Amino acid sequence: MPYEFFISRRYMRAKRKQIFVSIITFISIFGIFLGVAALIIVLAVMNGFEEDLRSKILGIRSHIEVTADMTGPMKNYATIREEIDKTPGVVASTPFIYTEAMIRSQNGVTGVIIRGMDTESAPQVIHLGKIRQGSIEHLNNIPDEVLKKLNAEDRNLSGILIGKEMARNMGLLLYDTLTIISPSGGIATPMGMVPRMKKFVVAGIYESGFYEYDSKLAFLSLKSCQDFLEMGDTVSGIDIAVKDIYKADVIARHIQGKLGFPFWAQNWMQMNKNLFSALKLEKRVMFIILSLIVLVAAFNIISALIMIVMEKNKDIAILKSMGATSATIMKIFIYQGLIVGMVGTFFGCIAGLTVALNLQKISLFVEK
Repeated sequence: MPYEFFISRRYMRAKRKQIFVSIITFISIFGIFLGVAALIIVLAVMNGFEEDLRSKILGIRSHIEVTADMTGPMKNYATIREEIDKTPGVVASTPFIYTEAMIRSQNGVTGVIIRGMDTESAPQVIHLGKIRQGSIEHLNNIPDEVLKKLNAEDRNLSGILIGKEMARNMGLLLYDTLTIISPSGGIATPMGMVPRMKKFVVAGIYESGFYEYDSKLAFLSLKSCQDFLEMGDTVSGIDIAVKDIYKADVIARHIQGKLGFPFWAQNWMQMNKNLFSALKLEKRVMFIILSLIVLVAAFNIISALIMIVMEKNKDIAILKSMGATSATIMKIFIYQGLIVGMVGTFFGCIAGLTVALNLQKISLFVEK
């Protein structure tokens, strides 16, 4: 052990007349401890929130979305899917239809997003979370025992899958009927254009855990959506799932180059750019603020060292008379500052990791 380090350790044990310096040193250690612990906890919470949000968004949305940009519905989508499925890194693909509409029930009217999906291939690409009631398969085939309970005129209706919040807001239960009103492609009458309207049966209720989706997003089978919108054998685009979500941008560019104009491939980062950019900015700002707290604590260490140097004038003179150089004496106090910083950082890391790993239990305890 270098004697400079040995002397710096001895200086950490304050005498009675140095009690004020000792308090300053303790405050410095506590400041470093608090800053490091807060930095770890906040960044852990922010990272966890971002990961949870990403998993919920990517449950409903695909990793890559291919559309025929500004040219209307996509034709020959089966051939395009074959080309996409050959792309390295692609796990699965499924066609979809996207439209905005309104849903009317006995409790009122609300605006919604309607997505038509292929019930066979869609589960390989998107994950709707928990299907609380009913089933995706019922979108195409309503069970016979349910059909018997419906009115005679409602027994040929197709199914619709709605979110838990939408069902609650609209007062809908499983196998209730509702009406979808679409402004696109209205029907011409002597009184003018009338919106497209059609009744559907609630075939299932899902819960994604993301309020915006659960309250505003409803699913029809691809065939039902095509018939309702009179689209024929066309779709709005193709959803794609990839093996590594962090390579989605590279795969999207590859698909874009392969398909060419007029197709447009967007990855999940582009589709949710504003949201994830805001989260990154928030994380950076929090990191800077907490780093400043640690920096203030570091200045306290410098202040404490200056006071210690002033207290140790006699000791410094004795060491110099024994042959110690200015550089050697400087090392003694630098080591002392490092010890203070390392002790604060060490215990701050332990406290931060402990709180971060048990955050859920702690939050439940505080709520009680």
